[in-house]
Amino acid sequence: MSSLAGKTGLIVGVANKRSIAWAIARAASAAGARVVLTFQGERLEENVRDLAEGLTDPLVLPLDVTDDGQIARVFGEIDGAFGGLDFVVHGAAFASPDDLLNPFVQTSRDGFKLAMDVSAYSLIALARGALPLMEKRGGGSILTLTYLGSRRVFETYRVMGVAKAALEATVRYLAADLGPKNIRVNAISAGPIKTLAAAGIPGFRNILQIYRDRAPLRRTVETAEVADAAVFLLSDASRGVTAEIVMVDAGYHATGM
Repeated sequence: MSSLAGKTGLIVGVANKRSIAWAIARAASAAGARVVLTFQGERLEENVRDLAEGLTDPLVLPLDVTDDGQIARVFGEIDGAFGGLDFVVHGAAFASPDDLLNPFVQTSRDGFKLAMDVSAYSLIALARGALPLMEKRGGGSILTLTYLGSRRVFETYRVMGVAKAALEATVRYLAADLGPKNIRVNAISAGPIKTLAAAGIPGFRNILQIYRDRAPLRRTVETAEVADAAVFLLSDASRGVTAEIVMVDAGYHATGM
């Protein structure tokens, strides 16, 4: 496994033990990183704090990614505690349940704004907050999570697919913007995994079976496999990699009819 020894990272988007973000947090900690976790609201605080007990000396902070004041406070606390930051994992995504259930043409204006704000713009806001802390360390790595629904139509993914397409474009533009400062920006496009977020996607079980039937590896992927790829992208082993969407989906993206 790639080493993250001596590095400090912020991981946003942990909801419960099945979260991809949590798998990345565990893998990063095991690779030697000091990890900062965030939670949104009291409903998730207990889950995140309980999970954090399994990490080495973690810091746990509240964060609503739609609130610039909270974002500034989180980076202020990180700077005060560690004097810099080496990596950020952005695992925040949300769309209104109605906008996932109804035909895409019925997507509400407010629902579109919400999906784009939480799922795409928040990466820009976090990158902006992380920039001065990463400059103190001579660079860093920013990683987000996306899905193939950004490039192909998955009927029940709807507005989230559009938000993920915007997220992937954001990765490329941020990579170009921050590259001269030795800050890399990448994304992992993971195959379908049974997470809290996936539970809100209608017909998710059918999607899992289609992957098992058609992916070259004839299976879906596990959070641990995504986490291993994430640790590589966060580490110095991937120091020449930026602006990439790395597919970790058992090869499904390459299949045709």
